[in-house]
Amino acid sequence: MASTTSSTLTISSSSTLVDGKAPRQSSAATTPQCVSLPTLPPPTVNSQSRPWKPTSFCRKIARNVMAMASVGEATSEVVAGVTTSEPIELPEFVKTIQEAWDKVEDKYAVSSLAVAAAVALWGSAGVVSAIDRLPLIPGLLETVGIGYTGWFAYKNLVFKPDREALLRKIKEKYSEIIG
Repeated sequence: MASTTSSTLTISSSSTLVDGKAPRQSSAATTPQCVSLPTLPPPTVNSQSRPWKPTSFCRKIARNVMAMASVGEATSEVVAGVTTSEPIELPEFVKTIQEAWDKVEDKYAVSSLAVAAAVALWGSAGVVSAIDRLPLIPGLLETVGIGYTGWFAYKNLVFKPDREALLRKIKEKYSEIIG
């Protein structure tokens, strides 16, 4: 049995089995043994006595937080200790995407289509992985794909008039889609 009294832990032994093992036979088995646990010293109040050194993981977090905080400021930013008063320049493709999004009239429909495309992509990945687990089907589909690729290359890419006809077809489809 165990009892606790003011920072002293008393453990007494008995002759019962503990975890399926027989107790050790010793002269101290009949007398209780005391174990005292020392108390911890109080924490230091002065934080200036030991400078804080973050680990590399904490440095990464601090760097990310500083980068996120500096992106929001448009008039002046502090990056790596250098202060500038210029606004943040976005890459060209981000500006293009922002302009295209601003031109969209029905943002709800475009967002719905994007979500539907993501769900369709996820579902098709599941179907492909299920087919890939079948015994003979993946090898057969790979053979068919290689054969079709060879046929397409021979029919459309080997000779110059065929290449020109293919480019003409691609440009026609492109102009039909774009307008």
